[in-house]
Amino acid sequence: MSWAGPEDFHLSTSLASYLDKKLLVLLRDGRKLLGILRSFDQFANAVLEGACERVIVGEVYCDIPLGLYIIRGENVVLIGELDLEKDELPLHMTRVSPAEIKRAQKAEREASDLKGTMRKRMEFLDMD
Repeated sequence: MSWAGPEDFHLSTSLASYLDKKLLVLLRDGRKLLGILRSFDQFANAVLEGACERVIVGEVYCDIPLGLYIIRGENVVLIGELDLEKDELPLHMTRVSPAEIKRAQKAEREASDLKGTMRKRMEFLDMD
């Protein structure tokens, strides 16, 4: 038999207020998921209906459909309700296709890798 502490009770009551609402869930690996909260448990495991992963690279974004999605509570960093009355993203953001966002991610990764390589090559100049 397990004992539910007061923090478990607070977690479950606070998530209950989000049931059937559109949420943004930020995961430990940096992914951002959007969807309607349909169920959860005392460990913050959650079920999102109509879920999608929002991928943002610079000024472009893409929502990749995931369908019904189960999230382990230990991977959740932040959960927040989306205001359906407001735009979710700034107006200057441009929606692109999944293929385009993958190309943008690859280019961003390669630029980051190059920056890291250059930094390592230049470390010898640091005379601290």
